[in-house]
Amino acid sequence: MIAAAGLALLGACDVSFPVAVVGPGNTVFKGSATATFLEGGWFQATNGATTCQGRYRPNGQTGTTTFPVKCSNGMTGVGTATYETPRSGGGEIVMKDGARWKFIFGRAALAV
Repeated sequence: MIAAAGLALLGACDVSFPVAVVGPGNTVFKGSATATFLEGGWFQATNGATTCQGRYRPNGQTGTTTFPVKCSNGMTGVGTATYETPRSGGGEIVMKDGARWKFIFGRAALAV
């Protein structure tokens, strides 16, 4: 019963961490991701003119997740991220036009 109560509390906790996305021509988008234990989360990043966002579900078996990405300028793509820890990692977003963007989340995003 105590374990179930603990899991219920964890399920309600949101954790936020920084995100950086580097696109063609070293265009940098910065923002944040918010994760909810066992429920996945979402990210949003902007370069000032364009905002991109995506929503993901956790994949506990592989440590890798894929997610759709949609930007305010109409661009869309699919991201793939691999977790190094529950709050950090990175991957790539492949946009519909074929452009490959680097996706970084956690402390490493602060250095971009």
